[in-house]
Amino acid sequence: MAIKQLTDEQVKTWSLEEKDRWWLENVWKGDMPQLTLRSAVSGMLIGGVLSMTNLYVGAKTGWTLGVGVTSVILAFAFFKVLSSVNLAKEFTVLENNCMQSIATAAGYMTGPLTSSLAAYMMITGGVLPMPLIYAWIVLLGILGVLFAFPLKKRYINEEQNPFPEGKAAGVVMDALHSGEARDGVFKAAILGVTGFGAALVKLMQSEAVMAKLRAPFFIPEFLDGWLYRLASPRLGGVDLRELTVRPDTDFVMMAAGGLMGIRTGVSLMVGGVLNYLLLAPWMIARGDIVGATAEGVTHYGFSRITLWALWGGVAVMTTSSLYAFFSKPRMILDSFTSMLKKKPGQKDILKDIELPVTLSLVLVPIVGAAVVWMAHVYFGVGVLMGIVAIPLVFVFTLIGAHSTGLTSITPTGALGKLTQLTFSVLSPGNITTNVVTASITAEVAGNASNLLMDIKPGYMLGGKPRHQAVGHVLGIIAGAAVAVPIFYLVFLRGNPAGLISEQYPMPGAAVWKAVAEVLTSGLANLSASARWAALIGAVLGVVLEVARIRSKGRFWLSGVGVGLAFVIPFNTCFAMFLGSFVFWLAGRVLKEPVRTTKNFASAAYRVLVENTEPVCAGVIAGGAIMGIVVTVLEVFVL
Repeated sequence: MAIKQLTDEQVKTWSLEEKDRWWLENVWKGDMPQLTLRSAVSGMLIGGVLSMTNLYVGAKTGWTLGVGVTSVILAFAFFKVLSSVNLAKEFTVLENNCMQSIATAAGYMTGPLTSSLAAYMMITGGVLPMPLIYAWIVLLGILGVLFAFPLKKRYINEEQNPFPEGKAAGVVMDALHSGEARDGVFKAAILGVTGFGAALVKLMQSEAVMAKLRAPFFIPEFLDGWLYRLASPRLGGVDLRELTVRPDTDFVMMAAGGLMGIRTGVSLMVGGVLNYLLLAPWMIARGDIVGATAEGVTHYGFSRITLWALWGGVAVMTTSSLYAFFSKPRMILDSFTSMLKKKPGQKDILKDIELPVTLSLVLVPIVGAAVVWMAHVYFGVGVLMGIVAIPLVFVFTLIGAHSTGLTSITPTGALGKLTQLTFSVLSPGNITTNVVTASITAEVAGNASNLLMDIKPGYMLGGKPRHQAVGHVLGIIAGAAVAVPIFYLVFLRGNPAGLISEQYPMPGAAVWKAVAEVLTSGLANLSASARWAALIGAVLGVVLEVARIRSKGRFWLSGVGVGLAFVIPFNTCFAMFLGSFVFWLAGRVLKEPVRTTKNFASAAYRVLVENTEPVCAGVIAGGAIMGIVVTVLEVFVL
């Protein structure tokens, strides 16, 4: 059945109390089983495994992606099989939702490993103890949960923000549990086939593995040998490959683009062309982007270009997010006041269902104190600087939640740069304080914003927020248990200087490190062109956001998408654009056929249009996990 939801007019005109009462009477499912032993265990197991996908994606792009849809279908299929042989009862829709809450939390908590913590170890040159990293990211994750739930009332109950990825998970769960059984099995089959296919391709991309298997060929990761076989085209005297214009076979990034949609894909492509085909050659010619010379040959590549480009990109992302947030000043005031007191005459009719706000008010200072203590003892951050970081988390969570609610993109990187800029003033010259305090604010705010997206399907399906809160904590623990050892084994390998490689560029960590180094040594060390890029980017971010708001969302370009293209390689931008374009084109070309017909068009429509999420989720899961497995084989076995 279709999920019940308010009309646009009701969202605009109804009070919060009216919306809550409508939800309680029409959507809430009462005492339907939700957080059960089997949903908790399966969620922790699936989430632990799928946390590896975000490690892979984070190491490639600096982003984290939700694993909700993947976990939903895996759990549904698993218990469908068990029930068919009378070994277990099928999941309820709310058990499935609670399980995906756990699994998604496990995926999101991996962010610090490929950003702030990696940057800290590259700066200091030392390897942090694994138990310390585990405790640190678990505490940051729990702090994110405590900041997320008080904001649920504002962004989900009242504003009814879409949180697109979360909404997709809710729609998939509703379809699985209210539709015919064969529909769920079909989705699971798509997930399995695409996952296996992506894993096989990723395996065949390893020249070492294929040689060991005595295979006659392997699939090249980059298509340089085919595309540039006869010539090496140059732009402004620079080889296109040095500008990261290298089409690749990374189907994981193509699938990520399919989930993001055509508008984000086009924004990434526009930003990529602007940065790598126009600005980068110009800045190289000016000498503002300096290459590394080896054996008489000068190389540029992503790591060199992004040292200049990140300033304009961060400015675009930051101002567009800030403008979107401050364009509704009343929402800012209400977001603060609604946490502390009720509006006159307003009743909280969901007080026995929602996670109590008082719980966050009590636990945030306690968990925050533990974070400040760890930052002081183990990272050398002054106590006062740590204390200042905690209230900034709430401010930045408001900014991040707004962006996530509308686009599914959480500007964690941009929020990190805002914090780094703040602490470069409060604690000038202290590079470790700059990174660690930014880790606290940006990572917690990003985690809280992402968890709000995970809370969305529970609201759509009538689940209990309190159960989801407990599930998030379980997911954080499970994700850390898997992701931390994998990070040390596959990526760190005892050598912080080797974290950045051609295979895994670690763009998130590279940007954090570069910003900290420049800010702690002074903005004057930036080239004049970089300062101009930041200024122009700041203006562009506002212009793009104004256009989006004035056009009521019909304007194609996203400030966040354009800005993100400045901090990831061109080949990744192109792969994600290509994925978004393929699925957009399928939606335009393939029309829903008569259900009784069995032909190619019917099958293609059912797979590419009706089941975009399972297709993309399967490719991401299979390719990312096999990518990590291949790395382990190449380093420790072959």
